[in-house]
Amino acid sequence: MGLDQALDISVSAINANRTHMEIISSNLANINTTRTVQGGPYRRKIPVFSENPLEFSEALNAAESRISGGIEVREIVDDPTPFQKVFNPGHPDADSEGFVSLPNVSMAKEMVDMVYVTKVYEANITAYNATKKMEQETLQIQ
Repeated sequence: MGLDQALDISVSAINANRTHMEIISSNLANINTTRTVQGGPYRRKIPVFSENPLEFSEALNAAESRISGGIEVREIVDDPTPFQKVFNPGHPDADSEGFVSLPNVSMAKEMVDMVYVTKVYEANITAYNATKKMEQETLQIQ
């Protein structure tokens, strides 16, 4: 694997982490949304990641073509966790028994995910900078 390919892999992970952080932000922004366009409360979103694998033959042909590896957000799915029910008969979205369905978003879980994604993002930035430094030092060899 060449240094350019290592940079591509780091960039793909950085982009995937950026998307994950945007999803977390959306979840936090909708933590109290009880009515959506689809009907019902907001349902927490979860990113599904998949790798962009490199085949051995692709690695051998890397000199001829630019091959991306790394990771990507394949899709964004709804969290199937049930909604929280709260008794609030005065709420406009209360059912006939006076219960309101609240989104299945947990502030604590989202904050833990945010810290995790931040650390992974920082690690990928560090890997990118180390690879970039290796490329620069390679060019200065005399």
